Amino acid sequence: MTVIGLIADTHGFLDPSIAEHFKDCDQIWHLGDVGHESILDKLKIDRAVYGNIDSKEIQWKLPENEIIELEGLRFLLTHIAGKPPRYNKRVRTLIEEFKPDVIICGHSHQETVKKDRENRIVFLNPGAAGKQGFHKYRHIMKIEVENKKITNLELIKLGKKSV
Repeated sequence: MTVIGLIADTHGFLDPSIAEHFKDCDQIWHLGDVGHESILDKLKIDRAVYGNIDSKEIQWKLPENEIIELEGLRFLLTHIAGKPPRYNKRVRTLIEEFKPDVIICGHSHQETVKKDRENRIVFLNPGAAGKQGFHKYRHIMKIEVENKKITNLELIKLGKKSV
């Protein structure tokens, strides 16, 4: 079993409680709009993709998309994916090429867990962990992956955006 912490849209802000929430995670994945490189180091991010607000320096260091094979599942990490089953053109191409079981993205600032039956994909968005954007509450997620399944998913509310 692998426990993964999911975070997105920090926009340069790191809530101090996140480290405690992720202390039992085997890996931490950031889904873009990091905002400042120090966040990657402070959280010891294992995998990350860049987002549309990230600086050129961050974009040079991080990929736009990442494919990860773990516990018998294939994950596609990206920042902007669209909404299932109507993904953007870039993501549709990645789906055709890599046939992911799970897509995890950020960008919308809306925490989402959805089964895309048309494409046979689980779609996850942990919501926004930062203070910038139209969301009212900041969120992160944790998932457990084991034997070709997401065996547990936890949406963690960090507090109001204004805090």
